[in-house]
Amino acid sequence: MIRKTASLSVLAVVPAFNEAGGVAGVVRELLAVRPAVDVLVVDDGSSDRTAEKAAAAGATVVRLPYNLGIGGAVQTGFRYAVRNGYDAAVQVDGDGQHVPSEIPALLAALGRDGADVAIGSRFLSAGGYTTTRLRRVGTRVFERVNSWVLGQTITDNTSGFRAYNRKALAFLSEHYPQDYPEPESVVLLGRNGFRIREVPIRMRERGHGRSSISSFRSVYYMIKVLLAIFVDCFKARTIR
Repeated sequence: MIRKTASLSVLAVVPAFNEAGGVAGVVRELLAVRPAVDVLVVDDGSSDRTAEKAAAAGATVVRLPYNLGIGGAVQTGFRYAVRNGYDAAVQVDGDGQHVPSEIPALLAALGRDGADVAIGSRFLSAGGYTTTRLRRVGTRVFERVNSWVLGQTITDNTSGFRAYNRKALAFLSEHYPQDYPEPESVVLLGRNGFRIREVPIRMRERGHGRSSISSFRSVYYMIKVLLAIFVDCFKARTIR
């Protein structure tokens, strides 16, 4: 049964790959959010007990037969949300770094000034957010490129803590980048007429596991996504 959050039905989409150590805690935090949201964990071909732990904690679980990557896992969640008639969805990482109690702030930003997407920004909160020098460089590059492309400053293009309304969900369920999708999806949304807002959020240290993006992969990631963004700039708009 779909529950309502302040007259909206909201789904928390949690992409997870080998997050058995922490996914249950994430699910329990999400289920404690008030007003209530439903929780969907998309197990992206994990080789551990991610799906079992998530289900035991109270989440609905979709198990992918093999690892699609973050883009495929998130898009699976969006398609589930669309097919089940949710009014909005919130994307939340499965590693425990996001703070579920901040979901109401993201949802409140939807509809504000006609916003379709609310991005949780680590860099707008008091004190900001510290990370490695290489990642800071990448963050600054994406900020400048995407802000130039869209004519709007987006401070945290790589944030995986986002809320989407029904219209944005329908679009992304059909059009979503597969590799490191967050920065490219900002461009796709902006160029197709969706209004984007940022909300200050906190970010916790990763509780379990480790990031799949090494220093080498960070450089590869930045170059690959920048090329994809520039290709998107020359494409015709997907919707009108």
